[in-house]
Amino acid sequence: MLRRQIMSNRGMDNPHNIEQRLTDLEIKATFTEDLLEQLDQVIVRQQQQIELLIREIGHLRQPAADAQDGTPRNLRDELPPHY
Repeated sequence: MLRRQIMSNRGMDNPHNIEQRLTDLEIKATFTEDLLEQLDQVIVRQQQQIELLIREIGHLRQPAADAQDGTPRNLRDELPPHY
């Protein structure tokens, strides 16, 4: 175990190595932040699509709910367009 610790500390003695590791970590952090922002935008867009679909389903259900209330329907609205 002591040998492993000595081996791992060898690379830490070189300031250039420490700077390179720090630079690598900064690059990874930047890419991670960019990816997180992109994923956040995807989630916002998906939530907007879900809300739109919920509203559309509500509009589609409305005529069925009106028919159940006993409101008279206009049969002319139900004719296919070729009549």
